[in-house]
Amino acid sequence: MAITLLDIAKRNAADLAVQLLDEAALYAPEAKMVPARTIRGRTYNTLVRTANPTVAFRDANEGTAISAGVYENRLVQTYILNPQWECDKAVADSAEDGANAYIADEAQAIVNASLQTLGKVFYYGTHATFGDAKGCPGLLQAYDSTNMVVDAGGTTDDTCSSVWAVVFGPLDVQLVFGQSGSLDLTDVDEVRLVDGSSNPYTAYRQELLAYVGLQVRRIKAVARIKKITEDSGKGLTDTLIATLLAKFPAGIQPNAIFMTRRSQGQLQASRTATTPTGAPAPFPRFVEGVGGENIPLVITESLSDIEKLTT
Repeated sequence: MAITLLDIAKRNAADLAVQLLDEAALYAPEAKMVPARTIRGRTYNTLVRTANPTVAFRDANEGTAISAGVYENRLVQTYILNPQWECDKAVADSAEDGANAYIADEAQAIVNASLQTLGKVFYYGTHATFGDAKGCPGLLQAYDSTNMVVDAGGTTDDTCSSVWAVVFGPLDVQLVFGQSGSLDLTDVDEVRLVDGSSNPYTAYRQELLAYVGLQVRRIKAVARIKKITEDSGKGLTDTLIATLLAKFPAGIQPNAIFMTRRSQGQLQASRTATTPTGAPAPFPRFVEGVGGENIPLVITESLSDIEKLTT
């Protein structure tokens, strides 16, 4: 079984951080599904094969042209994820359930937000609106936008969503965590702060620190359906998913297909009920791959339903 962010946290982080991450992963399934690796530093180089060697038969007494695969050397970098929270000590101490409960809520909130940000960057990367300009490049920047894309044909701007099919693994797509997988949620400290008039007061403070990157080693490990909207006939359908799966080379199948709740609903609505009672088709949780395997449909809050046509 692949190692994920939560597995890395269990090895490197305190029990509290693991507990908070596990709960937050309910809203960011990428943390539980996308495999992850650690590196000692913050960067490393990896080869990406962009073309296979050319191989052909030959006649007797005839030579064969030398051919090799085409590789591109890519630098994988990790980027600093360092959210922090502070609150007036007097406010926390006077909370109805006490300071500890107040602090626990703040800690959970910061971890929830961190995983949701990580999930958005996994797809949108450095996109200024939907990702984080200071984060790591995501699938949007790494995938083959010419050959590994299906256009759903939506025409209404700011109502688009995408579906991503992803192959996991060290030769394909995985998250990368620098500094040996450091994932530090600090103890709560009492610090001295100043207000807008430079008057001091005492506050509680805590921060999370991680170094996050994304590796995409094979460009045909990711495919996307774009411009899914609520325009008539432009929602998600089984035909679009079948076209998406056909983009992958023979022998390669995505481990998961990520989508929004709206896209899942469109897929369900596009299906014809075949039950004897005429009940509506159930909400789809899997689609059948070309080899007959079930590919999970993963609903995530990290994808948006208000993408632009140009996203």
